[in-house]
Amino acid sequence: MAEKERSNVGRIITTSDCVAEGAAWLARAEPRFARALELTGPLPLRRKPDGFAQLLSAIVSQQVSVAAANAIWNRMRDARLTGPRKIMWASDEELRAVGLSRQKVKYARALAEARIDFKALRDAPNHEVFATLTEVSGIGIWTAEIYAMFSLGRADVFAPGDLALQEATRVLFDLEARPKERALREMAEAWSPWRAVAARLLFAYYHVAKDREGIR
Repeated sequence: MAEKERSNVGRIITTSDCVAEGAAWLARAEPRFARALELTGPLPLRRKPDGFAQLLSAIVSQQVSVAAANAIWNRMRDARLTGPRKIMWASDEELRAVGLSRQKVKYARALAEARIDFKALRDAPNHEVFATLTEVSGIGIWTAEIYAMFSLGRADVFAPGDLALQEATRVLFDLEARPKERALREMAEAWSPWRAVAARLLFAYYHVAKDREGIR
């Protein structure tokens, strides 16, 4: 990758050492994060593959429980319906049979038809990643930011629209109410250049504080 491209992309989280480095920076910058780390222990890497299947999985996960999303995704894998060609070739009845709603069938087909160059996204700046992904029906900014954080490893991306992040922030920072997306986005600016590690920490803290599942 050329130096210019590297500066456009920023730091990439590739190993647990990267996460630990970011966590240490956050603990020095914000005492509340230091206390949260004492409760959570070392943070997970949480890197996922990039590509079509990961975004399709994100669509499957929308507005359903983690257990339901996993069950649907397992049926789709068993039926080999996780690639763009298979989605295009499958009938609506076949896609509905594995558990996709009518709306998600449309979203899955829209993703397949988009023909996204996933390899090019690896070197694209964040704003281009978000623009490319959100052009696809069914993919909003939350999905794009989660993809950038965990599939592309972007160290300085945050997803303030996530309810678990909002609630974890409310509890950790002792706020009267859960911060809205815009307010949390502004708040997270202080956590740059490690906003994606702050997200990992808040997700981990959410599990500890609420004893509930965060994201899939």
